[in-house]
Amino acid sequence: MQRGFHLVAIGICQKKGLGGMEAMWVNETCFLSPLFAVGRRVAYSGIVLQKGSWKTALLFAYQSLGVVYGDLSTSPLYVYKSTFAEDIQHSESNEEIFGVLSFVFWTLTLVPLFKYVFVVLRADDNREGGTFALYSLICRHANVSLLPNRQVADEAVSTYKLEHPPEKRSSSRVKVYLEKHKVLHTALLILVLLGTCMVIGDGVLTPAISVFSAVSGLELSMSKEHHQYAVIPITCFILVCLFALQHYGTHRVGFLFAPIVLTWLLCISALGLYNMIHWNPHVYQALSPYYMFKFLKKTKKGGWMSLGGILLCITGSEAMFAYLGHFSYAAIQTAFTFLVYPALILAYMGQAAYLSQHHHTSYHISFYVSVPDSVRWPVLVIAILASVVGSQAIISGTFSIINQSQSLSCFPRVKVIHTSDKIHGQIYIPEINWVLMILCITVTIGFRDTKHMGNASGLAVMTVMLVTTCLMSLVIILCWNKPPAVALSFLLFFGSIELLYFSASLTKFTEGAWLPILLALFLMTIMFVWHYATIKKYEFDLHNKVSLEWLLALGPSLGVARTPGIGLVFTDLTSGIPANFSRFVTNLPAYHHILVFVCVKSVPVPFVPPAERYLVGRVGPAAHRSYRCIVRYGYRDVHQDIDSFETELVARLADFIRYDWHRTQHTSPYAEDDASHSNESSSERRLAVIGTVAFSGTRGYGIEESVEPASVSIGFSTVESVTDVIEMQAMGAGAVERRVRFAIDDDDSESDVQTKMYVQLEEELRDLMTAQEAGTAFILGHTHVEAKQGSSILKRLAINFGYNFLRRNCRGPDVALKVPPVSLLEVGMVYVV
Repeated sequence: MQRGFHLVAIGICQKKGLGGMEAMWVNETCFLSPLFAVGRRVAYSGIVLQKGSWKTALLFAYQSLGVVYGDLSTSPLYVYKSTFAEDIQHSESNEEIFGVLSFVFWTLTLVPLFKYVFVVLRADDNREGGTFALYSLICRHANVSLLPNRQVADEAVSTYKLEHPPEKRSSSRVKVYLEKHKVLHTALLILVLLGTCMVIGDGVLTPAISVFSAVSGLELSMSKEHHQYAVIPITCFILVCLFALQHYGTHRVGFLFAPIVLTWLLCISALGLYNMIHWNPHVYQALSPYYMFKFLKKTKKGGWMSLGGILLCITGSEAMFAYLGHFSYAAIQTAFTFLVYPALILAYMGQAAYLSQHHHTSYHISFYVSVPDSVRWPVLVIAILASVVGSQAIISGTFSIINQSQSLSCFPRVKVIHTSDKIHGQIYIPEINWVLMILCITVTIGFRDTKHMGNASGLAVMTVMLVTTCLMSLVIILCWNKPPAVALSFLLFFGSIELLYFSASLTKFTEGAWLPILLALFLMTIMFVWHYATIKKYEFDLHNKVSLEWLLALGPSLGVARTPGIGLVFTDLTSGIPANFSRFVTNLPAYHHILVFVCVKSVPVPFVPPAERYLVGRVGPAAHRSYRCIVRYGYRDVHQDIDSFETELVARLADFIRYDWHRTQHTSPYAEDDASHSNESSSERRLAVIGTVAFSGTRGYGIEESVEPASVSIGFSTVESVTDVIEMQAMGAGAVERRVRFAIDDDDSESDVQTKMYVQLEEELRDLMTAQEAGTAFILGHTHVEAKQGSSILKRLAINFGYNFLRRNCRGPDVALKVPPVSLLEVGMVYVV
């Protein structure tokens, strides 16, 4: 059984007789397709699909076509045209076309099929995929994360599962070496940022090349003069419409995506079979690797340089891994192996068969020359629709990866809009959307041909694949605990293939390949500067935080008043009093009757279950009415609106107050002295996981230990003995023993608590409700960061100019947290880092 349950699905799965793994699968994987899903709420209704159901796998496989394979399936539109652009020429001997077909076949077989489908897709992070999923896995198995506010308590999140807990096995030499050298931590982050930037660059190039290649089919139906002035405007018009409709979300037209891609795949398969049968039935012989060597022997340097066009046949392969969280491994594997892969092979073989008998078209090789005249217009329409679907998928992926970067403090704050309240993962980022649109149109007008767009797109795609290969090698060692020889073999085999294509792409630097490099350098500079300054700000806060005794000493004797209402002081600190609050009280000698220090932090997991999101504790004695609340989100979690967040926070505070008074009066053998869990003072108590369970009216409370690596807050309708609790959390032999939790029934609390303490409990709850009615103020820091005197020129440029320019021109923290302006209090702070 996995380390934790997803509480939303527990009640359903207990009735259905499913274990923890099936429960997690139902909650996270079922119905989460971004285009066809009906949302997580289905899990509440009792609809549970068995993980091994072939019907479910087929349904998801069909749905994945419109999300995962839109880009990959449209590659036949431009692969041959890009390959034969300049470096090689199609001759009467057919050695060139057969050699290219052989390269395409083996590239599709080795990279998407063997590497991704059979290896990389298994490296999921709680069924999530992508660059950040690999980085998250590595950070959890080795202490290489640069995020400064990491806590031992984060390891208690149920999604923070380790296949081999560190205490159960000796650390590998690779892990020890990585953890020892801080420069490797930075290098790993730069590698991840490089892959992220190239994905964003692909989000610029893929819509341009896909739509342009599809619209280029008009050249066979009009004169050259008219074609020259028609293709570019039509392509730009389609791109403008595509980006202009992004704010509506794809759920309104998503049901059309899978049928369009399925129709396109069947179309290119039928065309491929027709061309093979009608023009050259023996084209299958070109699948032999012998033709690759024959091709390189004849074309030499020109053939090697043409590999930059051949690699375009695998554009979109990374999407299989990136969208793993929306489907299942079996669904993506089934769709690619039994439909997408055969369709693509047939399409490329059909084009090669046609070209082998039509050498006069060597100067004008394109997808549409092999399409019979009778069906050319229908194929053109389907191709344009398929290219739009593929472009939509990469745009949505770009939004998603920028949102993940932002959650890890690697990207300036942008406004994230969730376009559907039912379908998880559908987001829209206005600033990024319009920047992508301008860049796409600029690329289309500037390059004006498939060759330059293909060179740029090929380099971006191959860089992302190289990053994935490097990260995957670390996962094999650190997470799968395989011998380093296995990881090295994986790295050398697939890395050598990708380096071959990468080197061919680099030779086209002046012919378009410069664009993704320029974009990546620009984006990496922004992301690294933002991340560096964020860490320096946190270190400044850490070194300048105020002691708890200072807070407790504030009172009427010092002229400090307590005003009605709730004051939420947002800080990055997980302990201590932030300096911006002391500045606030110094300039305005008053603070709210209920004071809550709120830390919204990111945990290196894709999702944090709602019942484990809030860590709540006291700051000082109960009479001071001060609390600390750490709100934990995963890198794919949807952040709450401020209204629901405020309501939820107050509810969790009320739960904590009840729990804390009960714990005070009922000594448990499993509870430890509060002072042992305080880093600063015995007055600041330990934190507790406060959560609710959807299927039970009883609140659940779990003490968060600083020494236990596993702790999950789960509530039960009745608890008759300690044994009942342990049995419901059994983890199997050899697992880490969990701390026992207990539940409190509100109906019994009055009889169990002494009269005096009960009055104090009611008084504290009454104060909380009264303060909520009086209103809530959100206290945020308005920061200006400066480099220290004597800092290097590079640091001064990065901090004084780069970071402050980004801070002034990006969204403020109030927008990111969705704080209403009427409730906002900003405290000016100067950070000297």
